[in-house]
Amino acid sequence: MKVNTQSVNFTADKKLIDFIQKRMDKLELFYDKVIQADVYLKVENTSDKENKIFEARVEVPGDTFVVKKQCKSFEEGADTAAASLERQLKKRKQKLRNHI
Repeated sequence: MKVNTQSVNFTADKKLIDFIQKRMDKLELFYDKVIQADVYLKVENTSDKENKIFEARVEVPGDTFVVKKQCKSFEEGADTAAASLERQLKKRKQKLRNHI
């Protein structure tokens, strides 16, 4: 799956981008018709520890899923967002099966 990663107000290192790519590739295990994913990494300028925002937009035929998570690290955000996307993709797959 093609994953476009954009980091806002900072530069993401190769390790982080590879981690996100691997985590998003696992989504294809649950729904094989995923077209692409757009990932946005943002850092808020607050004194709060949870100042990292991980936003993912996953496109499948006929629909788009958007998940936004605010966490202490981008890795944690990627994990929680991917878990949420897994649930949504499983639900969509089940709906399509029941419809046919």
